[in-house]
Amino acid sequence: YVEELTFKSQIPKDESGDENDKANTDMRHSKVKEYKIWKKNTPFLYDLVITHALEWPSLTVEWLPDREEPPGKDYSVQKMILGTHTSENEPNYLMLAQVQLPLEDAETDARQYDDDRGDVGGFGCANGKVQIIQQINHDGEVNRARYMPQNPFIIATKTISAEVYVFDYSKHPSKPPLDGACNPDLRLRGHSTEGYGLSWSQFKQGHLLSGSDDAQICLWDINATPKNKAVEAMQIFKDSEKFAMLFGIDMLSHTGVHEGVVEDVAWHLRHEYLFGSVGDDQYLLIWDLRTPSANKPIQSVIAHQSEGIRIVHPGFLANHVLGAFLLTLVNCLAFNPFNEWVVATGSTDKTVKLFDLRKISTALHTFDCHKEEVFQVGWNPKNETILASCCLGRRLMVWDLSRIDEEQTPEDAEDGPPELLFIHGGHTSKISDFSWNPCEDWVVASVAEDNILQIWQMAENIYHDEDDLPPDDANKGS
Repeated sequence: YVEELTFKSQIPKDESGDENDKANTDMRHSKVKEYKIWKKNTPFLYDLVITHALEWPSLTVEWLPDREEPPGKDYSVQKMILGTHTSENEPNYLMLAQVQLPLEDAETDARQYDDDRGDVGGFGCANGKVQIIQQINHDGEVNRARYMPQNPFIIATKTISAEVYVFDYSKHPSKPPLDGACNPDLRLRGHSTEGYGLSWSQFKQGHLLSGSDDAQICLWDINATPKNKAVEAMQIFKDSEKFAMLFGIDMLSHTGVHEGVVEDVAWHLRHEYLFGSVGDDQYLLIWDLRTPSANKPIQSVIAHQSEGIRIVHPGFLANHVLGAFLLTLVNCLAFNPFNEWVVATGSTDKTVKLFDLRKISTALHTFDCHKEEVFQVGWNPKNETILASCCLGRRLMVWDLSRIDEEQTPEDAEDGPPELLFIHGGHTSKISDFSWNPCEDWVVASVAEDNILQIWQMAENIYHDEDDLPPDDANKGS
């Protein structure tokens, strides 16, 4: 792995490898131009930027909850979870990284910028450091990795196989065995294919939800007695009647689980028996484990749908949308950690939507500034109204719900709606995942297909109330 604290070698090479392809060349030049503009403006838009070039792209990132302040140092130390997505025949790893984040009172020049070298300031950026401190052998790429809230040493991973792995990283060496063997502490079984959805319960230790491409949701209790390190699902949510449906039946009320890929699952953060799921059938489903018919959702809504006619085709499951409208899929969801009624979803229709569980039939609000499909949404853990979302278009947007419907000048409106607080434009490829720091306000880690891990914090004058700031200090980032 290579540590990068400058921005010199992070412009991606032409992924097609065909230098004669004018379209690809023009696209690359456009990315380079955008990147240089972002780089020059970075000192004025951020209080912190740390960029680290990973050896391989990571599809996943999550901060661990612990934070230390070494005596006599001007930085704090935190850890984060990463993974690898390597090329063929190269080993893959679940990884832990250690990050040094400068303390706010560290004496550094927060606006220093050297155009020739491309160095970017930001408070304490020169002291920022990322180090991979542990690699654990993993079968195939790590689609997603999440730690268990009650014991952060326990990490679950979504794999390229049907199994979900569970690792206790305190029981594994910092350097992986040379034989390359993957030895998870538990193998969770129940799925038939891979996927991405993964969520630990905040209330019940060891209860883990997973959604996959097999149209199933699995629930495990990892405290169950394993058999040869394997644990079977304690409950599988699947539609046993889907194959009996007749062509032409387009149910407007969803009565089973998803009819297609389950893209994401999430436990509710205030009610221990509730969870949500979204999938390629366009639905947001809400589940309650206390209900007698727990295999059926208690609420359902077509969360995202292209305008047009819903079509059912022979040989496909009822309710499956085809033709030009097949591509509208719901990729992600996140429950608000403060407001028990609010959930956000993101979709291939390039929008993020808010829903109120008390009246789920109609979206509360739609955020429609993304130019490509939305892959991930996540709430700020310390601020009820702050939501972030990332898309295929290399942008991570931060929204402030409290600013919805605020009056704008025509000049401000050109930059986007009032609720669009900030646009992070530091990546040159698709952003795969991001994570809000649970210990440091407004600090975000994001990873992209360009091998880059970025740790950043927007400038304080951007998110503070404009009434407390001079007029010129309240401009949006871009």
